[in-house]
Amino acid sequence: MTAVVEAAAGPDVRIGIDVGGTWIKGALVDLASGTPAGAVRRLQTPPGGRADAVADTMDRLIAGLDAGGPGAADRAVGVAIPSIVQRGVARSAANMDSSWIGLDVQSYLRSRLGRPVGVVNDADAAGMAEAHYGAGAAKQGVVLVLTLGTGIGSALIVDGRLVPNFELGHLEIGGAKAESRTSAVVRENEGLGWVEYAGRLQRYLSHVEFLFSPDLIIIGGGISACANEYLPRLSLRTRVVPASLENSAGVVGAALQATAGWK
Repeated sequence: MTAVVEAAAGPDVRIGIDVGGTWIKGALVDLASGTPAGAVRRLQTPPGGRADAVADTMDRLIAGLDAGGPGAADRAVGVAIPSIVQRGVARSAANMDSSWIGLDVQSYLRSRLGRPVGVVNDADAAGMAEAHYGAGAAKQGVVLVLTLGTGIGSALIVDGRLVPNFELGHLEIGGAKAESRTSAVVRENEGLGWVEYAGRLQRYLSHVEFLFSPDLIIIGGGISACANEYLPRLSLRTRVVPASLENSAGVVGAALQATAGWK
């Protein structure tokens, strides 16, 4: 479990915001250690997920996180959103209102929040957090981070550099999208036992391994807590390990975006 650092917000602390369909989570993040400098807080995502309502909720969340202290009003914010993001512009909207699509989210939020803002895809944020601070820390080569949840999120990192918007949940295997057969929610909805689920995961990961030849695969999402149930049943050339940052990965990765300037 990620440790919580109870410390004053210093120069290496940024704000990370992770926007989801149900909750918007945020924290001050110490970039030296990759840990929240205090509690990860959350507010409910506004019904419908319109961009203006989400921005208002972010503003309230940030006010609660960053109330006072030197430089607080100008502290940079990184925002992870469930969208394909190209140069700050959202090109899709998963579980969010269509008003996001085509919006220059980075410029919009800079204006609405009155702070420097960087925007990143949510799976990319979680992947970069794991690559910098978690199970992939100091690993060279090709690192693939997969989050198994409602769908399948994916991030590809090569020698520490992100390949953005890597949507491997939409790979078609056996005539169906991979995430429609292999996500954690599908396992629950279909009542799959671990043996049957591991078989589906084996087929998916074998295909991904053949296509991209990663040096390390990191499995995240809530299901990573049950890694002992399925990882020993997999047979791959590539080492497969559970993610280590748990639910803070998106917030930590978003905070990295605040200073890294990924587009």
